[in-house]
Amino acid sequence: MSVNLKSLENQIPVAADSETAPTKRTRYVPLHHRRVLCIFPKYTRSFGTFHHAYPLMGKVRAFMPPQGILLVAAYLPQQWEVRFVDENVRSAKRADYQWADVVIVSGMHIQRSQINQINRLAHAEGKITVVGGPSVSGCPEYYPEFDILHLGELGDATDRMIEYLDRHIELPQQQIRFETKERLPLSEFPIPAYHLLNLDQYFLANIQFSSGCPYRCEFCDIPELYGRNPRMKTPEQVLAELDTMLKCGNPGAVYFVDDNFVGDRRALMKLLPHLIDWQKRNGYPIQFACEATLNLAQSPKLLEMMREAYFCTVFCGIETPEPEALQAISKTHNLSMPILEAVKVLNSYGMEVVSGIIIGFDTDTPETADRILEFIRLSQIPLLTINLLHALPKTPLWRRLEQEGRLVFDENRESNIKFLMPYEQVVEMWRRCITTAYEPEFLYQRFAYNIENTYPNRIKVPNSPARTSWANIRKGLTCMTNILLRVGLFSNYRQTFWEMARPALKAGNIENLIHVGLVGHHLIKFAQECARNEESASFYSQKIRNQVHI
Repeated sequence: MSVNLKSLENQIPVAADSETAPTKRTRYVPLHHRRVLCIFPKYTRSFGTFHHAYPLMGKVRAFMPPQGILLVAAYLPQQWEVRFVDENVRSAKRADYQWADVVIVSGMHIQRSQINQINRLAHAEGKITVVGGPSVSGCPEYYPEFDILHLGELGDATDRMIEYLDRHIELPQQQIRFETKERLPLSEFPIPAYHLLNLDQYFLANIQFSSGCPYRCEFCDIPELYGRNPRMKTPEQVLAELDTMLKCGNPGAVYFVDDNFVGDRRALMKLLPHLIDWQKRNGYPIQFACEATLNLAQSPKLLEMMREAYFCTVFCGIETPEPEALQAISKTHNLSMPILEAVKVLNSYGMEVVSGIIIGFDTDTPETADRILEFIRLSQIPLLTINLLHALPKTPLWRRLEQEGRLVFDENRESNIKFLMPYEQVVEMWRRCITTAYEPEFLYQRFAYNIENTYPNRIKVPNSPARTSWANIRKGLTCMTNILLRVGLFSNYRQTFWEMARPALKAGNIENLIHVGLVGHHLIKFAQECARNEESASFYSQKIRNQVHI
């Protein structure tokens, strides 16, 4: 059972919902000292965790820092002690739970079982528990045993939660829900608590500039969770976060985790000059990457500035090369220009394209796998997140399939969808696509294309102290040594590797060799596991596997 503490709602002044002229929220001043343990749960191994690359990188233990819970950690009262544990780096220990007054957890649907396990461990030590983040905000019913649910984004609910925790740390008799009605404007967000982690333990760093996406792709839950009108941080905030980040470590790349980096192009036009100036002042210490809609290719002014800011990778949700499928899933913005032409335009600005590909749409036919593989060959995209369609709650896809009686909840299946094609045939299409796409020869051919036709289009960055620091040199030597040993001597594709590596070594093209060696190794190893039926066909797979979590 859940209760809403209406009595608290009227005790804390809150801002108006407009972010154009926000009224500063009066922060609650706590009366008591609290020790708060913030935990981010471990991910189950998947394509997107890039776990096969970590042994080649020395200190790396996880993919990206969890922005959401680091933001909450920074927003908590400064008088409180905060301890952060990312269980992708290390597990929370019993001593961590015993130290805490409060345990706060955040995560996504795929981390559901781990989130609930953290709750059980905290309750075993008698600690009050809070869960927030995208999963509980979309599906509160997934977390019936938590003491407090924080639903929605940072805002008035967070303030009410803080006041409650200041006054009560005993376990409540009934579950309590705080739901955000008035979001904190992004322009008032604090800098995430990067000081609580070691950035050198992550594959890459990340940052958020905006929230929300104007499009309504059928399978996506972003518009309902975060809205269709993108909300922004100020350029000054972004630069302050980058400065703080570099003080805590430098993974060499920063990914803008925005739902759609080009959702508000006018705001982006204002940000990019600041990023360019920051890169110049700091000696281009990092590469930038982002997620954007493919129609970015129709904005040459943006692309030129992104090139100057040293954006080297852009993830585009292409999903499928089949126009009828794009029409059916409300992704017609991918049809505003020919997809292959758009990819080439992005390449011409030095940006390697990463593509999302989904199998299992209602429009798929037995020929879909052939069309996807031909698209991969023609586009020369090395990295594609080839994924089986899975219906997420709070999406138009979920509601449509629910009405059609086509949602299936079976832990022996890779997807919760009753496909129009036979289930086994769809899974086999996925397996054929991912194993073929990441055959070493085919993958390295696509990387070779980008080495010759994409990477040379990037700006020539200086050999600045920030780029040639001893820490960066040591990191590069570690990666290079491990790649040459583990891939060049002991991998089962070493002959193919050397056909790529020898010319790169002769040309002194070490940076590209490291990039291809790290990313390619994960893709090849993961695809080989898929061929043995050891990995999931969907990032959100409900299938239970006997495997070790990373």
